[in-house]
Amino acid sequence: MIVVTGGAGFIGSNLVAALEAAGQRDLVVCDWLGRDEKWRNIAKRDLADLIAPEELFDFLDARKGTIETIFHMGAISATTETDADLIARTNIELPQRLWHWCAGNGARLIYASSAATYGDGSAGFGDSMSADGLARLHPLNAYGWSKLAFDRRVARFVEQAAKPPQWAGLRFFNVYGPNEYHKGGQMSVVPQIYNRVAAGQAARLFRSHHPDYEDGGQLRDFIAVEDCVDVMLWLHGNPTVSGLFNCGTGAARSFRDLAEAVFQALGQSPNIEYVDTPEAIRAKYQYFTQADMAKLRRAGYDRQFTALEAGVSRYVLDYLAAEDPYR
Repeated sequence: MIVVTGGAGFIGSNLVAALEAAGQRDLVVCDWLGRDEKWRNIAKRDLADLIAPEELFDFLDARKGTIETIFHMGAISATTETDADLIARTNIELPQRLWHWCAGNGARLIYASSAATYGDGSAGFGDSMSADGLARLHPLNAYGWSKLAFDRRVARFVEQAAKPPQWAGLRFFNVYGPNEYHKGGQMSVVPQIYNRVAAGQAARLFRSHHPDYEDGGQLRDFIAVEDCVDVMLWLHGNPTVSGLFNCGTGAARSFRDLAEAVFQALGQSPNIEYVDTPEAIRAKYQYFTQADMAKLRRAGYDRQFTALEAGVSRYVLDYLAAEDPYR
């Protein structure tokens, strides 16, 4: 049995779809569905069970010995969330309980960390688990802090306590792809641009407030969700590999490149306007992210990541412009 927490969310639902396509049949999703269209993310799946997060540990305890792997994708992931107590309970305390449960019951644990742990990037983007390397990072928001806090706990657990037979944390960079529609303003920029272009409006990007970057020239490591899922499936297929790994392409691209890729997919000439970055996030805005992928490569992952133009085109044509945009 494989349990995916956050399995109705963006990355989680894509993972569940890929596990099912790979022949896994005993799949359990742990998530809240809410009152929006999030349920559509798993509507095509044949699940063994769907459980609420508050029922998770009772469910796990009742099935000791049958749980092979837990993919922990569930989190408070909004970078704008200000309830730090809620974030701490969800993003630090809960995964610690999962770690100890997996360690005590012989289950593997693959969990979502985040590139938000790198803050403004001044300390680099190396996925070291050394105490010094982790201490150098200074996240810009409570979400990034919580993800770093758990990574630091993991580093301590690995040295001082029992650990799962396989464990891996993935620092996801800027992920885009199908099934992110329930995220609203936290969606990737691709569907936000697509919705405006499809309505005959200009794409909107943030104006730069940094002298080293032109408007639209802010750089991110954009990665297709299918590539993130492929990394997780590779880890699952290589149970001797453990560690904390970046999950990006290793190549930063501009938001202008991203917007132009949407127009290119639709066969249109770019029409882009720039608006001021909101004051509420301007001081904490990242102008550059780029994953250092050397550690994952050394671990044996040798597959190529999807080029931005190809990934955006697939997303736009196969999902956003389709009658059914869900995977």
